[in-house]
Amino acid sequence: MSHRPPRLADKRSPVAIGVLALALLAAGCGSSVPSSTPSPTASPTPTPADSPSPSPSPSPVSSADVDALYDAIEGQVIAIRGLDPERDVARKVIDEAELRTMITEQFDEETPPEYVAANGRLYKALELIPANADLRELTLDLLSGGVAGFYRSDQDTLYIVSKTGLPGVNERVTFAHEYDHALQDQNTSVFTDQDGILDQADRILARQAVYEGDATLLMTLWATDNFDLSDLAELLALSTDPEAAALLERMPAILRETLLFPYTTGLIFVQAVQAQGGWHAVDALYDRMPSSTEQILHPESYAAREAPVVVDLPDDLATQLGDGWSVPLEDTLGELQLGIWLRERGVDPDESATAAAGWGGDRLAVVEGPDDTWGVVLETTWDSPADATEFLDAVQPVVDGLANPARISAPAGKVVTILIASDAETLLALDVIFGATGV
Repeated sequence: MSHRPPRLADKRSPVAIGVLALALLAAGCGSSVPSSTPSPTASPTPTPADSPSPSPSPSPVSSADVDALYDAIEGQVIAIRGLDPERDVARKVIDEAELRTMITEQFDEETPPEYVAANGRLYKALELIPANADLRELTLDLLSGGVAGFYRSDQDTLYIVSKTGLPGVNERVTFAHEYDHALQDQNTSVFTDQDGILDQADRILARQAVYEGDATLLMTLWATDNFDLSDLAELLALSTDPEAAALLERMPAILRETLLFPYTTGLIFVQAVQAQGGWHAVDALYDRMPSSTEQILHPESYAAREAPVVVDLPDDLATQLGDGWSVPLEDTLGELQLGIWLRERGVDPDESATAAAGWGGDRLAVVEGPDDTWGVVLETTWDSPADATEFLDAVQPVVDGLANPARISAPAGKVVTILIASDAETLLALDVIFGATGV
């Protein structure tokens, strides 16, 4: 799995995934770094490859030759990135069936079923995934079809997905990306610091943007230095794999775009830092990691140390709702996911991005009660009353159009609270706690 593809990949065992297509396009453009990448407020044009590989070489390749090739790539990555290894990293080449098995086993072992169910409830309430969708299956399909390689820090092992087992251009560029993750792991605490965190999705996405942006930039520079024109042409051909494109096309935007964000917008963020201060400046990011997707989307917020506002929900929320109620999920959406929600529910893309840009902080809870009753609370705070009004104007028609009972509480000021419920009675109970009824 990864830190972290969609929201549900909040794993206890740190793993980093190399989504390939962005790097294929970046390397193939022939410049050291791509000049632009898609905004998270528009559907990304690069699509993760499902690890297609070139035709097998007519002559056999010995395991010693393969090891020598990967040894050479390790040395090249170390030279570019400037981080020294502390220990050896094991390498394993797996096929797509093994990938699916490994992803499924790790997902089921490390993601509590109630967490998966609560996230599914949230996305269905927001109408970001179909009402009949199985979020677990969507997530496994997305990861199994879009992963070219991954690194597991708990195993000190780097995995490359290959149809042939041969070190083609796809396998080599993926290896460079994943070996950079191994160097990150050995030189920083980036993975262990977020081990087991399941209630800070926005913060984790921001952190992921640093280490995936780092590895994607490194991979691009490595390919530019080590691939000739025919290699780059082959990379471009692989990046247009129709099966991978079809996979991403059928995925809900909230899953697709949170998967790609660290590799696209994260690349822009890290590229700017590296251009100004070199790799030492990138190293410094690990000592002060971004705390929100706002800081990745707006690097000036990171430079100004504009931390998210802490939004607290009542500790006794379940008790206030009554017997049989529980709170299986608390989390933070953040600017990125709020913008996706607005856009996917019909708000103009530019207006969605502008309305989300005044985000100051948020906290959400999914509550569950007797007889399959449920509710969602999303309390947001904004940088100014004007920003709150701008968001309210954009989100009001979205909430009005939801299939389930919903309402907004927005007293004068910077707070806008959205309530969604399975039925009118539950909505009223939430409103007594959070809305105008309880004032």
